[in-house]
Amino acid sequence: MTAEPLAGLRVDATTLAGAAVVLVVAVLVARGARLLLAALADRSAKFAPVIRLVIPLTKFLIYGVAVYSILGPLFRLSQTQALAFSGILGAALGLGLKDLLANLVGGLVVVFETPYQVGDRIELGDHYGEVLDVGLRATRLQTPDDNLVAAPNYLAITESVANANAGSPEMLVVTELFVANDADAERARDIVEEAVYTSRHLAPERPVTVFVEAQPRYRTIRAKAYVNDLDAQFAFESDVTRRALRRFDEAGIRTPPSALTDD
Repeated sequence: MTAEPLAGLRVDATTLAGAAVVLVVAVLVARGARLLLAALADRSAKFAPVIRLVIPLTKFLIYGVAVYSILGPLFRLSQTQALAFSGILGAALGLGLKDLLANLVGGLVVVFETPYQVGDRIELGDHYGEVLDVGLRATRLQTPDDNLVAAPNYLAITESVANANAGSPEMLVVTELFVANDADAERARDIVEEAVYTSRHLAPERPVTVFVEAQPRYRTIRAKAYVNDLDAQFAFESDVTRRALRRFDEAGIRTPPSALTDD
């Protein structure tokens, strides 16, 4: 049974059957490719992120070929018309999937340039935390407040990325304390330095720097030191701050009102 062409469409039993076969084959091939690539990713830890990024691109390619194979006979497109249609479809997809494609590109940049990896403490855009996973669309971070944040991958190419440890099991921690302008800044610096060196979280044989910065209405005692465990970042800051402030009180070193240091 054959239907007459309608408005340029070639709708008959053969065309419909061919379209159905193409769709079934496309679904099967896409699923097979996904399973194969997923298996390869599981076997190769080094290239797993790259392979996982290829999976959706492969599916897009397979289904794109399928759509072209169906629409060609259905509309009886010439080669020129097919190229024009492909350009229009590509432009439409590019506009509709702009953010997704930007995130995919960002994911590729992260994989190949490795500005960060799983386990690093990074600041990405407005978010700071531990990298739990680098996915196709987003990087998952666990913040210090134990929240899970999905930061879009495009931030890796549009924003600066600050990496606190860059794959190392140790990381630099900056602790700041404030004293009044008329306080003994040298004595305060010595107290902070002692608190740093006696902290159980301090990484041994790593440099420690403690210096004084003059502000218009107070002075800042800034200590830079490495912790021996990434999870000890905030415990170290709290330990040094708590013991240094106690020694400040014992030595009569005044601290400025919090309203000044919060400026």
